[in-house]
Amino acid sequence: MSLQTNYLGMTLKNPLIASASPLTQNLDNLKAMEDNGIAAVVLPSLFEEQLTHDVYEHYHYASVGTDSFPEAQKFFPEPVEFKFGPDEYLEHIRKAKKSLQVPVIASLNGHSHGGWVSYAKLMQDAGADAIELNIYELPSNPDVSGAEVEAQYLNIVRGVKDSVKIPVSVKISPFFSSPGNMAKKLWGSGADGLVLFNRFYQPDVNLETLEVVPSVILSGPTAIRLSLLWIGLLSGRVSMSLAASSGIHSAVDVLKCTMVGADAAMLCSVLYKQGLPYIQKLIVDLNAWMEVHEYESIEQMKGSMNYRNAEHPEAFERANYVRSLRNDFFMVRPMPFG
Repeated sequence: MSLQTNYLGMTLKNPLIASASPLTQNLDNLKAMEDNGIAAVVLPSLFEEQLTHDVYEHYHYASVGTDSFPEAQKFFPEPVEFKFGPDEYLEHIRKAKKSLQVPVIASLNGHSHGGWVSYAKLMQDAGADAIELNIYELPSNPDVSGAEVEAQYLNIVRGVKDSVKIPVSVKISPFFSSPGNMAKKLWGSGADGLVLFNRFYQPDVNLETLEVVPSVILSGPTAIRLSLLWIGLLSGRVSMSLAASSGIHSAVDVLKCTMVGADAAMLCSVLYKQGLPYIQKLIVDLNAWMEVHEYESIEQMKGSMNYRNAEHPEAFERANYVRSLRNDFFMVRPMPFG
């Protein structure tokens, strides 16, 4: 069986990509992922706040007290908030490229248009094969319109694309009023691919301390449904690479994503739960399923069940939603007495 696929113009040996997470911050982990069969890796995100923090901190400590004595400018502080700073990030890219044969994708996370987007050029120069632009904007201000939020996304994409020649994918959330239209606008702004979807930060409440606290929950298999829906709707309608993210825990999940049109499947939670050797099992299971069902390649099945090719395309639309809610499974039955 040929598991080969094309993502962002790169030929990958299979659709499995390790997504951005603390796992990819460790070079030994990256090597182990490659040894176990991963096709590409996305390094942890470098955040806009890290870059702006670095600029302000450098300016402050480079200027304060410079009149005290001639050697004052030689003293610089250690980073106080971010352990994985901008310079270390570039070095991580260099080391990863030197150590790995698979493509290395850098990740840049931000929410505003500014000088930080030019850092993408430094990532390219450090050897990154592509950049995943993780735009994380939580529109908490009720005075900011949806059109303004969309414009911010598009400005960031254009800014990054203007500074690099390598492919750029955009990891977005599903919470647009018209995700399909937003996808076309991102395409028009130069995006080479989409990663569907980002998971918005969802805090919890501690009732004992009466505090709003961070809460990170690993995805479960049901989380894949949203990606399946929108990749199925977008496949064949936009000329971009599509990657599924969140909820991919088995070879069956990878196959489903491929059938609706995904070029790649991003792995994260499953690697935390099952360990890096689980990548091998996914590959074995992919080959076994394809052999039993007489598929010769991933490309043969890709997009075969998207909106355009599905036997019943209405399954992607409202008609199926209404039919599901009218299904006997959801019917309320009276409880027996006695």
